Amino acid sequence: MEVYRTDFYIGLSLAVSSSGFIGASFILKKKGLLRLAGRGAMRAGQGGHAYLREWLWWAGLISMGAGEATNFAAYAFAPATLVTPLGALSVLVSAVLSSYFLNERLNVHGKIGCLLCIMGSTVMVIHAPQEEEVASLHAMGEKLRDPGFIVFAVCVVGSSLVLIFAVAPRFGQRNVLVYILICSVIGSLSVSCVKGLGIGIKELFAGTAVLKEPLFWSLVICLIICVSTQINYLNKALDIFNTSMVTPIYYVFFTTSVMACSAILFKEWLNMTIDGVVGTISGFFTIISGIFLLHAFKDITFSWDSLPLFLRKGPQGFPRGHQPYAALPSHSLQEITSLLEDQRPGTEVVRNFLFCLCLH
Repeated sequence: MEVYRTDFYIGLSLAVSSSGFIGASFILKKKGLLRLAGRGAMRAGQGGHAYLREWLWWAGLISMGAGEATNFAAYAFAPATLVTPLGALSVLVSAVLSSYFLNERLNVHGKIGCLLCIMGSTVMVIHAPQEEEVASLHAMGEKLRDPGFIVFAVCVVGSSLVLIFAVAPRFGQRNVLVYILICSVIGSLSVSCVKGLGIGIKELFAGTAVLKEPLFWSLVICLIICVSTQINYLNKALDIFNTSMVTPIYYVFFTTSVMACSAILFKEWLNMTIDGVVGTISGFFTIISGIFLLHAFKDITFSWDSLPLFLRKGPQGFPRGHQPYAALPSHSLQEITSLLEDQRPGTEVVRNFLFCLCLH
């Protein structure tokens, strides 16, 4: 038990460190992509690979590599159900840094969302499940041959191929979920590969000849394919859509996929108590609530200075100095509509005045 607790805290420290590196990597890569767009280079969302010549993008990739390396090590020491949700801290880091370096506003809702992410992560750490002990690469191979995991892996691969070849060409440029779903479902397999390789590397340091095991190299090849696909489609999503949109949505789908995969592969939930299950689920939904606040209200101009205006209510429940809107009579509405649609030069001033009045 003492050894387990030591491994738990090592894995926890590595997971938190990786969030800092990964959160910063999103900002560096986005800055690199924006510089390329400013120079007129073919964008990643259009199939271009000019970002390979941009040093800021490479700095972001190195930062992400450092984060993934520490995350890789964290999976060798702590349960995947703990390590993966702590990726919410990378959302927090990315949101804070983007407000400073990408001029993406972080309003009151976003700050409350960041706080909820921290609170949810803390609750998940306290109630983290203890996964089934996997001490060797051979034991990992037995789990990978489990019928439940094989069915899950086939579904992941099949759905990914459908998204890549059928859905992405038609809807990828317009819907942020397409590219993120590809990254997320494939990411669940990459985490399984990382977990197996982490166990193999621990055995290697202990003196076991794991480099002669075909399973070790199979996991390496599978990990390279999965990570390459994730990087490709994550770049497309970052290039087309706002960082503050991509990062939280990617976290939610990726974490959900990994937790489902981990539950099937390691049977983590079987030995948990009721309060542990409730605590883990509550922490996860607290994180999702925080991420929702970060994303859903990011374009609303709302600050602590404007809060008193919303708290002061008039006699009819409206903010002081404001009156409820009243519907225009139907004949007046028709006259205004016809005037707005009138294209004669003499009506331009009146039309503009009415347009501004409607906006007010």
